[in-house]
Amino acid sequence: MVQSINSALGIAMEKDARVILLGEDIGRGGGVFRVTAGLQEKFGEDRVIDTPLAEQGIVGVSIGMAALGLRPVPEIQFDGFSYVSLDQLINHAARLRLRTHGRLHCPLVLRFPVGGGIKALEHHSENPETYYAHVPGLKTVMPSGPYDAKGLLLSCLSPKEEDPIVFMEPKRIYRAFKEEVPEDNYEIELGKARIIQEGEDLTLITYGATVRTALNAVSKFTESDSGKSSIELIDLRTLSPLDEETILSSVKKTGRVLIAHEAAKTIGLGAEISALISEEAVEFLKAPILRVSGFDVPMPLAKSEDYYIPSVERILAGIGQVLSYKS
Repeated sequence: MVQSINSALGIAMEKDARVILLGEDIGRGGGVFRVTAGLQEKFGEDRVIDTPLAEQGIVGVSIGMAALGLRPVPEIQFDGFSYVSLDQLINHAARLRLRTHGRLHCPLVLRFPVGGGIKALEHHSENPETYYAHVPGLKTVMPSGPYDAKGLLLSCLSPKEEDPIVFMEPKRIYRAFKEEVPEDNYEIELGKARIIQEGEDLTLITYGATVRTALNAVSKFTESDSGKSSIELIDLRTLSPLDEETILSSVKKTGRVLIAHEAAKTIGLGAEISALISEEAVEFLKAPILRVSGFDVPMPLAKSEDYYIPSVERILAGIGQVLSYKS
């Protein structure tokens, strides 16, 4: 996924001279995870800019760039450091078009790694998607692998996107696996979920790094269940706006729902999806909606991290619970 994101940034910069990268150590160092490695050498220090350690300043400067016609791509080193920039994003970036009655736009794409799984220090393993998905005027995107990461990021950087986007990159899958990814430009439409696997008996909704865990759980369930039940697996891709049509269509077909995400349970994205289903498709449900998530505590440090992140076993238990429910 590191390579595919680097490729997307390079393609966007070649196509559009207005695309500017800025962030801490992204130039000479290539960023903490080397996502931007080689781009400063190729495009120069005026387009790949090493900034001071000042997240609020990085985003604030990016808003000014965007308002005056550039297409900045600021990077925050880690998820926990993005909180410093919330004032700029919520009070300024997300409201600029509304505030100016459409005279100004803010086409910036804020990138940063998210989630646990690498045994990092405190503030380095956050799951902040709820904060961003809650804000009107912000689009929120989280890919689950190399192919989607490139296509989604290229869509974010497309000239047709004129408002701010938060692009969150699950760090534990930066180098976890490989996929075939076209070298050329391609786009994946924002706001459209992907049905990874079709099924008839249960809808499993997830996103980001948890998609890989869910795939493994579904595979194990299929082997043990001997084909008695089939699971429909949905990768949301875009968290805001949600692809409500795909979610509701699947739920109306299966009648049973399991939602899995790494973020804490309370007011997590699973709660919003549950509310959507309850409002729009409750009469189709054959069992209560179940969530498998992180816990309502900060991401623990290294020795306990694996207990927090939803595992194959926890998702399997959730599948069994929903399928076995009898009204």
